[in-house]
This record gives sequence, structure tokens and C-alpha cells, in this order.
Amino acid sequence: MPGPRLSVAWCAMDRVSSFDEPLKKLLGGATAKVMAEHLDLHTVGDLLHHYPRRYEERGKLTALADLPLDEHVTVVAQVADARILMFNNGRGKRLEVTLTDGSGRLQLVFFGHGVHKPHKELLPGRQAMFAGKVSVFNRKMQLAHPTYQLLDASDADEATEAVDAFAGRLLPIYPACKQLDSWRIAKAVDAVLPSAQDAVDPLPASLREGRGFTPLPEALLKVHRPQTKADVEDAKARLKWDEAFVLQVALARRRYADTQLPAVARRPVADGLLDAFDAKLPFTLTEGQEKVSKEIFDDLATEHPMHRLLQGEVGSGKTMVALRAMLTVVDAGGQAAMLAPTEVLAQQHHRSITEMMGELAEGGMLGGSDRGTKVVLLTGSMGMAARRQALLDLVTGEAGIVIGTHALIEDKVQFHDLGLVVVDEQHRFGVEQRDALRSKGKQPPHLLVMTATPIPRTVAMTVFGDLETSVLDQLPAGRSPIASHVVPAKDKPHFLARAWERVREEVENGHQAYVVCPRIGDDAEEADGKKGKAKKRAADEDPEKRPPLAVLEIADELRKGALAGLTVEVLHGRMHPDEKDDVMRRFAAGDVDVLVATTVIEVGVNVPNATAMVIMDADRFGVSQLHQLRGRVGRGSAPGLCLLVSEAHEASPARARLSAVAATLDGFELSRIDLEQRREGDVLGQAQSGVRSSLRMLTVIDDEEVIAAAREEAVAIVAADPELEHLPELRTVLAALLDKDREEYLDKG
Repeated sequence: MPGPRLSVAWCAMDRVSSFDEPLKKLLGGATAKVMAEHLDLHTVGDLLHHYPRRYEERGKLTALADLPLDEHVTVVAQVADARILMFNNGRGKRLEVTLTDGSGRLQLVFFGHGVHKPHKELLPGRQAMFAGKVSVFNRKMQLAHPTYQLLDASDADEATEAVDAFAGRLLPIYPACKQLDSWRIAKAVDAVLPSAQDAVDPLPASLREGRGFTPLPEALLKVHRPQTKADVEDAKARLKWDEAFVLQVALARRRYADTQLPAVARRPVADGLLDAFDAKLPFTLTEGQEKVSKEIFDDLATEHPMHRLLQGEVGSGKTMVALRAMLTVVDAGGQAAMLAPTEVLAQQHHRSITEMMGELAEGGMLGGSDRGTKVVLLTGSMGMAARRQALLDLVTGEAGIVIGTHALIEDKVQFHDLGLVVVDEQHRFGVEQRDALRSKGKQPPHLLVMTATPIPRTVAMTVFGDLETSVLDQLPAGRSPIASHVVPAKDKPHFLARAWERVREEVENGHQAYVVCPRIGDDAEEADGKKGKAKKRAADEDPEKRPPLAVLEIADELRKGALAGLTVEVLHGRMHPDEKDDVMRRFAAGDVDVLVATTVIEVGVNVPNATAMVIMDADRFGVSQLHQLRGRVGRGSAPGLCLLVSEAHEASPARARLSAVAATLDGFELSRIDLEQRREGDVLGQAQSGVRSSLRMLTVIDDEEVIAAAREEAVAIVAADPELEHLPELRTVLAALLDKDREEYLDKG
């Protein structure tokens, strides 16, 4: 989805702004074409909102004799000599330039691709200005890769003017591309910067004045051509606020619009299915489950659709909360559908829900409860007869609950009265898939979105800002802590041997274990042939180049070696669904000692007797994914053990990531670490690319206070004026931000 065009966001509604002017009119066709194709910049406004990534500090003009160490300086000097030196057996080259200004001497050094241009320009006798940070190498002062500007020694006035403009300034460094470097972008910005005066401020005057913000035209000038660091901070504060505020207004309007939609209220019924279910529970719900259930029940009882995000720790009992919501809807005469991202997870949910409900899941069946309902499974791989029966049960209303994969979305699937949609692990579904299921209700059904990946508050406010949020952060009683350890297989191979001993000990004590690998390992080219042998040779020569460890290979090794005599089975995504279901049933029944699997077990799989997990090549998984995987153990009364096996070097970022996972079981803390270590776009995901592309200054992990304050202001403004009739500039901003694709994304969220 293309990023929203922000250029018109700052123009007045009753006139065409220079912000809408195509760049090719001002910059020429060639430069404008590169900007459009490689930087997605098309108009003057686009370029003015293409902010510098950082600023290079140029010190005040300094004599070579007075250079301060570790500080940014600017010097005017003459090239005394320049020479190229080769190193690394001729594969590398270095340009060394010696400067003099009569007071002292200074060495410059350029490496690699940065050698060519200065080698041609910095000839003996040439005078220039140089800016950089002073360091020491081989007991000599030097500047490494300094910025420089040649001076015309014959024109003293021009040279003086150039020095004044160059020294002591903050040089903006722009996000650039191979075809257009930062200084050419800066030159283009100079050409359009006068248009900043046309910027019409979208913020309500009371908000702008109350918070003491710099006027928008001034903020744009300061961010591009700051005189001081304070200018940069002023500009950033204003521009970050604009981004946060506009997005939060869009989300607040979406939430307000949802309250205007009609929906069937689904109120709890006394002595119904829910009461019968609660009465047979062998445990007490946690305070968190009770609190979140009440929030959901209150939403379901209203005559507009619930839009709620349920997030929480691994194993905190989200499925139980979702099931109670579904039973409430069935009690009220409706149906509930749970959408799962994989067949393994759909089957697991179906199995655990029918087990929890017992005879209550056999409504209309021999031996079923009078107050029961039918719980059906619908997946793409089901046999024709079973599929036909499931479809019939849905359209007649015989089935109150259906659990399925994307097969639920197909046109053939019709409901008698769909009242609630529960989307599990919603980030794995596209907007269109979620919307297709929601459209199957006679009126908009209530929506409960679940995620087992804890989300930092700022991300929840930014990405899921049109959903009300419920959080489960306490584990059910009886859950045991999970001990986590990093196993450095390369540095200490005996640690890995001990890991397999620990797995065997767990099995001997009556428990079970998982072994997780990043890859399946049945690639045809690796089974045989030249490519497979070439890969093996490369891996032998350099272990860093080896492919990730594979399920089939590790399972075979374990059966023959460290875990010989134990029942070792495999589970991965390419198996036939019946095979997968069979393996999971036997593992859940305790007939399989060790399950070697890919990440198909990442979410939803619940086998309380499984107490140990060994994650091979753990450094190849993300922080949140490791936390999810670890959550498959420690689900019963026995302590859990998670061993993170890695060949990564001890000082590497990968090992630091694993150590962070081993150090805490707090998923919310780990989610912050994850977000800090990854690009923001990865976290927000492809489906949210529109959100990401509208955040050019704001960062969701660092600017929590800005986002929270903007949300508060946005809610108040939308409550007072939902159509923004009295705020035409703000309405214009939203028209620019919410192009058709983004509007649809928010509508379907």
C-alpha cells in the first residue's frame, strides 16, 4: 500500500498551495524523477517533510596549532601533500592528505570509495575549508573523512563569505539513495524552502498556544536549516506532535464512528450456557480474567459493535476469556466464530474448547447437555462430508461456535446469526480477510482481537488505536516459573550434551519436551545433488555460512544419539493436516516423549505435561518469538525449562538478545527490547505500512508521552466536534492522510 501523501496536509482549503507544486517544475526533470522513483517524493510538500536524519556539527574556525581533541572543528588550510597508500595485500587503499595553515600541520585520511573524489580535488597548493572531529592516530592529530569545500584563493571576499557560511553550522544529513546523495537533496531543499511560509497550521489555536508550540512555518525552517541545537529540538517537538496528533484524531474518529453503528446487544442470560460452564470449571478465574471478562460483557451488552484488543502474557488465559465471551453470545441467541492463523492452532483451539466444555459442546447430540451447543471445526483440508455438515450446522444455527482458519472466509460459508468474531493472532491476517468474516453478520458483529505477543503501550495506541485495549498480565494459579538459560554450543559443546541429558531427565520423571528448529530440512536440493554438497563444503569451511538447523535432521540425530530409546516425533507445516493432528493428539496424550518441531507450535499449543524446551539456533529467532515459544512449557504444576542453544559469539548482538530473553519472563519488557532492536516498520508490519509511512519524525518506542498526550487531546476534540466542522485545516490534514487505502484500513481494523 503506498504511503499517504502528506503534502496537501498543510495547505489551506480554499486555495492551491505551493506545497502541491510538482518538484519537476522547480528542480528539473532528472532530479525530480530520481526523487519520485527512489525517495517517493513528488511535490514541494513531500520534500519539505523529508526531514534530515541527523546533523553534522561544524566547529568554529580553529587554527591548526589550537586543535582540541575529540571535538568538531572547522579549519581553513592549504594542502601540503597527498598520497595514496595500499593495504590488505592491495585490496584496500587509503588517501592521506597533509594540511598546513602556517601555525601547524594536520593529517586527513580517506578510505575505500571515499578516496576517489578528494584524490582528484585535494592537490598540493589547493586551499579549502575542512570540518570533522579531531582524533589521534599514531600520535598525530587527524580528521577522518572530513567534509570540505574548496576555496578560490584569488577572490578574498568570496572566500571569507564561504568560510562564514561554512564554519560553526549544523549541516543537515538527509535520508538519501545511491542516485541522489545528501548534499544534492539539501540543495533541492534550499530551492523549495521559501514555500515553508505557505504552511497553514493544522493544530487548533488553543492547543498550539496552550502547549507553546513553534509555528509550523518556523518549525520547517528550523528543522532544515537550524542555527543551533535548540532550533532542532524546537522543530522536532512540533513536528512529532503533528504526526502523533493527526493519527490519533483519525483513530478517535474511527472509534466514534463505531459507536454510531448498529449491532445486536448480546447480554448474559441467567442459568444459561455460560453459568453451566462456569459451574463445572475445576479452578477459579484470576482477578485479571474476571476484570477483562466484565469489560467484554459490558461491550457486548451495547447496541454498537465491540472493538476490543485482548493482549496478555503467554499462558495468561486469553482463550478462557474469549470462550466465555462466545458462550455469552450463544446464550443471547447468536453465533461466535474464532479465526486462527494455522490449522494446527485451529485444531488445538477446537480440541481444548470442546474438552473444557465437555457435554456442553455436544448440543443436539446424544449425551449432550440440554443447555449445550455444537462446536464445529472448519478448515481447508477437511473431507467433503465433514465440511458439508459443518456448513449446514452454521447456516441452520445448530452450531453456536465455529473455530477455523481462512476457510471461514469463503463465500460458501453462511451463518444463521453471527454475533461475535474472535480473531486470534490478528497480525497474521490481512485487513481483507478480517473484514470478509465480519461482513457475514446480519448487522456488524462484535469484534474481539487477541494477541499473545505483548505490545508496548505506544504501539497499541498507534497501530491498534481504534480498538479499546484489555490486558491480562497475571498467570493462572498453579502455573510454575520457567528457568531459561543460554547454551553456547560452539564455545562449550559439553553444555549442549548436558542439555540433552536434562531432556532425558525430564522424560524419565514422566514429563515431555519440545525441540524447536528454524527449518524443516526436506529441501530437495539439500537431500542430494551438487548444491547440497556445495552448501556442506561451505559450512565445513565457515560455520557461519551453514544453513539453519532442521527438524528432520535434528530428529534423526537425536533418535540415533543423545535421545536414543525415547519416542521422538516431528511436526512441521508441510505435513498433511491429518498427520499433524495425529502427532499433536498423541503428544497431548503423553504417547510422544519429544516433539521436534518448527514454529508451528509457537502459539496456542497447550500440553501441561511438557516441561522442557530446547530451541536450536535460537539466535535466528526474534525476541517476541522466543518468548512465545518458551510459553509452551511451564503450563502445568511442574517447573518449566527453556534452553536457548546458539553458536553466536559471546560479544555479538545475537547473544545479547538471547541473554535478555533468558533474564526475564516479562513479555512487555521483552517487547520493548524487541522494538528497540528492530526497525519500526518490521514491528508495525506490512498491513500497517500506511501508519509507518506517515510517521517520519515520531518513533513509537521513544515518544510515549507525546503519543499519550496527543491521544488525550484528540479524544476531547472529536467528542466536541466529531465532523471537525470548526477545524477545517485539521479536516484537510485528515483528507491527505486518509487516502482511500488508509481509510479502508481504518474502517476494517
